[in-house]
Amino acid sequence: MDSSALLALLDSDDAHHAAAGEWVGGPGRRALLLSHSYVVVETTALVARRLGPKASKVLIDAWLPELSVMYVDEELHRQAMVAYRKELSRRRSFVDRVSFEWMRHRQVDTAFAFDADFRKEGFAVVP
Repeated sequence: MDSSALLALLDSDDAHHAAAGEWVGGPGRRALLLSHSYVVVETTALVARRLGPKASKVLIDAWLPELSVMYVDEELHRQAMVAYRKELSRRRSFVDRVSFEWMRHRQVDTAFAFDADFRKEGFAVVP
């Protein structure tokens, strides 16, 4: 699960809000949603800045508990930094690069994201 999906779920003005909500089914769903700690950091900062305290509380109380969060360790951070440095001209975020490396390592081939970089990197994207 990418920050773009979490933002779409929380922001009713987001162009992908309805599709995100329909796909995920809301808090309390049974399917496993995977992410990593850098997505949590990125999303909490973006939500606080863009949507304010009410949305931040919904993120913290309703959505983050639904995620299975893998914490980025030193090795994954290093691998992502090496890959990120090699492609600085592509203007992809470091958090996305961590996601790509993490997904490949975990053999995850599908992202719940509205960020075209996942598709460009060769992953399937839902919804």
